[in-house]
Amino acid sequence: MRKKLFIAALLLGFIGCVSLFAEETIETLGFSLDVVWLFIGSILVFIMQAGFALVETGLTRAKNAVNITMKNVMDFMFGAIVYWAIGWGFMYGRDALGLVGSDQFFYGPMELSIDAGNFYKTWFFQVVFAATSATIVSGAMAERTQFKSYLIYTCFISAFIYPISGHWVWGGGWLAKLGFHDFAGSTVVHSVGGWAALMGAVVLGPRIGKYVKGEDGKVSVKAIPGHNIPYAALGVLLLFFGWFGFNAASTGIATVGEGGIWSGLNIGRVAVTTCLAASAGGVSSLIFSWIWFKKPDASMTLNGILAGLVAVTAPCAVVSPGASIGIGAIGGVLVVLAVEFVDKILKVDDPVGAVSVHCVCGIFGTIAVGIWANAPGDGVVGLLHGGGLTQLGIQLTGILAVGAWSAAVSLILFLVIKAVFGLRITPKEEAIGLDLSEHKAEAYSGFQIFSNM
Repeated sequence: MRKKLFIAALLLGFIGCVSLFAEETIETLGFSLDVVWLFIGSILVFIMQAGFALVETGLTRAKNAVNITMKNVMDFMFGAIVYWAIGWGFMYGRDALGLVGSDQFFYGPMELSIDAGNFYKTWFFQVVFAATSATIVSGAMAERTQFKSYLIYTCFISAFIYPISGHWVWGGGWLAKLGFHDFAGSTVVHSVGGWAALMGAVVLGPRIGKYVKGEDGKVSVKAIPGHNIPYAALGVLLLFFGWFGFNAASTGIATVGEGGIWSGLNIGRVAVTTCLAASAGGVSSLIFSWIWFKKPDASMTLNGILAGLVAVTAPCAVVSPGASIGIGAIGGVLVVLAVEFVDKILKVDDPVGAVSVHCVCGIFGTIAVGIWANAPGDGVVGLLHGGGLTQLGIQLTGILAVGAWSAAVSLILFLVIKAVFGLRITPKEEAIGLDLSEHKAEAYSGFQIFSNM
């Protein structure tokens, strides 16, 4: 009898150990999958830096290619350091009154633990988002900004402007508590960068020769075409590629979780809605610009693809594939209208259409959540699915708050930089090009570059 009891106890103990080991293994495996998925997503978003560099280089003149490349490289290098030192704490530190994070500055735990692993995987994913918001500004201020001034304001955006509004939405701040939904950053990333781009372009002024006043007093708008559309197209395709990390990896995990929009179960749908919206944006902008300008305009079509991507970034996890096509198509038309409005009505010189793509379509994408969202299990239901005006009102509140923050602080920042350090290069330097005047280098050594000013 004792022998049987002893054998039974051994069996129960063995089963318990196996069960405990299996449970720990499954938990560890799930965490490892989440880490790898977020790491892959971060790498995809990092590739978008190359995409932005090529788009901006291609849509501007050859004499500024070195300068643009340097800006798009160095805004990440500086941005990563200041986001680690200051930005992360403002964004994800302990919430203070719903407005700002208040700790985790200069942070990074040394112990090897799940908590430490969670910090590092999330930080790496977030720093590439911060860099995206900062680099948007570069395009709108291209071809006439002092390099040192660019480095100053890009650091400030990564350390302060982006993280604080990001805390409101993603860091547990007041907009998150209100129910504002921005899955991957139509407002948090793109509108923030777009508003800053608009303020920078306004303070900086247009490129020489862009707006010419005639003898009759009327101002004519002169097109200043970019020098390399294939570069721009390659950049857009790299951005499209990276956007699958930008949106799909915003689930935060690869495992099933609770099955909601933040679950790994939603990765496939987010990828599909992202793909369809971008495609619809490219198609609608091609058709619309073809009708308007009587030609299949390459730069408008490329910006239409980006418009579809920006527009679907907020609602990608809460809308159907069919809705994403509608959202992307509207974004593709909006960007054409916005480029014409900013250029010819506002008389703001934006060489790459950054304000139109990121600010205008970022606003529209955020509004789209309040119209097309259909995720009742997560409490995000838009007007067309019986949610009434509640979610739409919350979305508009977030748009206004983040827009006011980004625009006001950016305007003050650019005015201060202009007064203290100088913001714009001289007319002579602009005529020569920033490559030679700022960097004493040429992007295309051995080729004669003619100015079309």
